[in-house]
Amino acid sequence: GDDWCVAFKVESHNHPSFIEPFQGAATGVGGILRDVFTMGARPIAAMNSLRFGRLDNEKHGNRNKSILKGVVDGIAHYGNCFGVPTVGGEVVFDEAYNLNPLVNAFALGIVRKDKIFFGKASGVGNPVLYVGAKTGRDGIHGATMASAEFDDEALEKRPTVQVGDPFLEKLLLEACLEAMRSGAIEGIQDMGAAGLTSSSVEMAARAGTGLELDLTLIPQRETGMTAYEMLLSESQERMLIVAHKGREKEIVDIFSKWDLDAVVVGKVVEGNRLRIFHNGELKVDLPVDKLTDEAPKYNRPMSAPKNYKEEKNNELRNVSNIYNTVSSASSVGCYKTSAREKTKEKGQRNANEALKMLLASLNICSKRWVYSQYDYMVRTNTAVLPGADAAVVRIKETRRAIAMCLDGNARFVAVNAKEGAKLAVAEGARNVVCVGAKPIAITNCLNFASPERPEVMRSFSDVIDGIKEACEAFETPVVSGNVSFYNETEGRGILPTPVIGMVGLIEDTKKIITQGFKNEGDLIALLGLTSDDLSVSEYAQTVLGLSTDELIETGEVPQIDLNVEIRVQKTCLRLADECLVKSAHDCSDGGLAVAIAESCFSSLNRATIGANIELKNENLSTEALLFSESPSRIVISFAPENTEAVQALARENDCPFEIIGKVDNANLKINLNDLEIISAPISELEDAWANALETRLKN
Repeated sequence: GDDWCVAFKVESHNHPSFIEPFQGAATGVGGILRDVFTMGARPIAAMNSLRFGRLDNEKHGNRNKSILKGVVDGIAHYGNCFGVPTVGGEVVFDEAYNLNPLVNAFALGIVRKDKIFFGKASGVGNPVLYVGAKTGRDGIHGATMASAEFDDEALEKRPTVQVGDPFLEKLLLEACLEAMRSGAIEGIQDMGAAGLTSSSVEMAARAGTGLELDLTLIPQRETGMTAYEMLLSESQERMLIVAHKGREKEIVDIFSKWDLDAVVVGKVVEGNRLRIFHNGELKVDLPVDKLTDEAPKYNRPMSAPKNYKEEKNNELRNVSNIYNTVSSASSVGCYKTSAREKTKEKGQRNANEALKMLLASLNICSKRWVYSQYDYMVRTNTAVLPGADAAVVRIKETRRAIAMCLDGNARFVAVNAKEGAKLAVAEGARNVVCVGAKPIAITNCLNFASPERPEVMRSFSDVIDGIKEACEAFETPVVSGNVSFYNETEGRGILPTPVIGMVGLIEDTKKIITQGFKNEGDLIALLGLTSDDLSVSEYAQTVLGLSTDELIETGEVPQIDLNVEIRVQKTCLRLADECLVKSAHDCSDGGLAVAIAESCFSSLNRATIGANIELKNENLSTEALLFSESPSRIVISFAPENTEAVQALARENDCPFEIIGKVDNANLKINLNDLEIISAPISELEDAWANALETRLKN
């Protein structure tokens, strides 16, 4: 609105972060920031989606801890020094990432609609300028390294990892934006993967022109660099600019003011050839289209993964039946496995203990140890802080705000790629809705193992189909994205992991809502319906002790009805717009019991706020009611005097709605059919949730 646009993207830096966690993650942040401000947009927020192996793994646990600490340190270093708030994201732990962590970086910026710049080498005769940092030998073959699987010599590839300088990038940002305001720039592009080679070829291809470049003029920080090294160097903080003829000195002067190199290294020419000289000798003479549109296209074979079914069997949906455990209103079945002993031991745990186990599990517990290292308040625009369903950043001098989140559920995708992808998009939309934002667009980062395996290509294809179907339903265009293949080591690949970056718009910052319960006596309701969706859940893994492989082998993905999802989200948005709700929280990982507990923890009065829940159901097991991960559900709270209006709005949108309890004092109590199944002090539950990650890192 008001002629403002958002520019945003998520991309991977997986391979570099495995080899050198600090620099790999840091330069991932730097690269995505440059992608945003090369469009003319000033970055106002960053996020990250991180996946690591299990910290308690006997063989890889210490390495996984080291990678986690290095990655978080690298992200914090670059973002904090650059001056962009890192406002949210996700952190997931799974044995599937023991050998291949995933580091996906997201950035968002704002730009005037008439001030957007593109990476085009337009205008025959226009000069081409190299600007920014000097070129070194770091990052050579970084792109090819990221297109290969790892073996036991992976750590020897450290020279292919780039080294970043966030302070220099801050200067580059300001210089680029000032040069853009001057009107002297025709086109501009970041030198990312494959460095000068890719930026020059891509800019020429988009404009349908040719380029002539002289590498002898390139600023270098190392002596004796060859043409090959200069063309493939991935040294950071560099841009390629096409200036309007006769105005190149303006650009040079601007960059000189910011203490940065800016050198004319070539020009735009007629035709479509890329000609590159070094020391007077022609080193490259190629048609641009042969490197872009006419480059060879892969048509890799596809086949369904082993045990892949469109409709998985129903074996695990009722866990209490599967393991023949005695289930009652006050107990849940528990299954424990030992990977080393390969034995199975049956037992029971009460619901209190199961809830504490889930709250202390690494995929549900507080990630404060991570985000407390990020400066998420720099620039003073952050309206909803990390740890919420979505982050919110206000747009100064307007009443609007932007909501954003990153979501993915690789286990669902591994079981059924298309349905899993739909669920990921739906959860992203639901999360921004839970802060009062209307979903407007997505970006995605598709992380997969080797595409040379037919089953990986099948999953990849199905994921794209699922994203397409969901985005059409939500009317959210896919504006950018990234694909990362070859995430595997010694033949073992990651789970198919699409990460969805959802962005939403809040028209009035006064209507932002958060997930924390506000006042004792408020009513708590559930939008949406709970089904028996336990088989690929955190409950099945954490409480029942099933491995990821076992979940995928026997599990069934929750089935999503996109029409119901839209009705639930529309109802929540209307309630927020009409100021009828005080809180809203997505019900997903860990199910209803976890969502209610998190809303207690997120309260500003969390030392004294609890919940009293009364559930009525004869069809579902206790486990399913409490911990099922059925989609299309939101937990809301509202003042009792608004009950009639809330119910009427839900009916109007044909949205499933049930009042399930009220905000109470400092305890969480859940009754099922008048029998108490959970009763615990909020302080006790929060302690398990808040300290789990830091405790595991210390042990």
